[in-house]
Amino acid sequence: MRWDIFCKVIDNFGDIAICWRLSCQLAHRGAQVRLWVDDPSALGWLAPQGCEGVTVVLWSDPAAVAMAVAEAVPDVLVEAFGCDPAPGLLERFAQAHAGASRPWINLEYLSAEPYVERLHRLPSPVFRGPAAGLTKHFFYPGFTAGTGGLLREDDLPARQAAFDRAAWLRGHGIAWEGERLVSLFCYEPASLSRLLDQLAASPVPHRLLVTAGRATAAVRAAWPAPENAHGALSISFLPMLSQRDYDALLWACDFNFVRGEDSVIRAIWAGQAFAWQIYPQDDDVHHVKLEAFLDVVDAPPTWRSFHRAWNDADGAALAWPDAVTHEAWAAAALQARSRLMAQDDLATQLTRFVEALSGPAAPPREAP
Repeated sequence: MRWDIFCKVIDNFGDIAICWRLSCQLAHRGAQVRLWVDDPSALGWLAPQGCEGVTVVLWSDPAAVAMAVAEAVPDVLVEAFGCDPAPGLLERFAQAHAGASRPWINLEYLSAEPYVERLHRLPSPVFRGPAAGLTKHFFYPGFTAGTGGLLREDDLPARQAAFDRAAWLRGHGIAWEGERLVSLFCYEPASLSRLLDQLAASPVPHRLLVTAGRATAAVRAAWPAPENAHGALSISFLPMLSQRDYDALLWACDFNFVRGEDSVIRAIWAGQAFAWQIYPQDDDVHHVKLEAFLDVVDAPPTWRSFHRAWNDADGAALAWPDAVTHEAWAAAALQARSRLMAQDDLATQLTRFVEALSGPAAPPREAP
């Protein structure tokens, strides 16, 4: 089956990260995938190894688009996050599949809010424009059986079980001497200075592994001193990491600060205690999304309070957990991981849904 996946890189790479993982998972299952991207530069460090079966098409290059359009029309069109594929491409897709049942999927953002189950798989007929006559279906990732599930590679458990923490750290030049390891992937949280102060004053040595980009800039702004050791806290600034190395970073650490959509899923699969910084939105609507997520992972009260403080949600002061509290959070994270591992992953559910749509009759579903 031929898939065309369309992605626009907005600002923080989560969109391209999700689309690349999905493209690779589909290709590993035998699909031919073209990933249309307006800016593929991030793939140079995100996925330097590429992926057999996945072709990247530069959406903003007219010659590349013309060549791709002249090739085989896809069986499935995936529009990631409402990115509006080019009208000419939609017109050709519509013309090639006139009278046939060929899926057009709008892959939506991840949320644990109740509306996701109501809208998941709903059809949206197109009456105007170059795609008139087609029907778009909304497909929502999620955390419950009534959603499309989460991205997860088939070989993820085996790779994680074979992971050698000390060897990976040595291979990346991280001088680990048994400290508690904490990864930091964030925007610019208001509580960052307080976190650094608490780690520096901790009775337990910590090493903070800071990802490149905004997290590094935020730490340097919060602590402008040039040295990378402050009391009980040592800091290692990392280069840009591939997706595989980022997964390994989360496996290596005892606590993971993550942000956005792709990394929170990876933190869940890592099975360690973590804190999720949600992308800030107007009128603080992201706080509603945060509460829904904390409900679905059954977060203990102290873990909820920490998340709220990290996301500047309730005015409470951030408090780094002691050993007993950290153990409780880690146990809750493992329980959430186990529950979610029991569900079919997103690529499996999406493929199953597409096959049903491509058959003689689409699965019935009425709008609420």
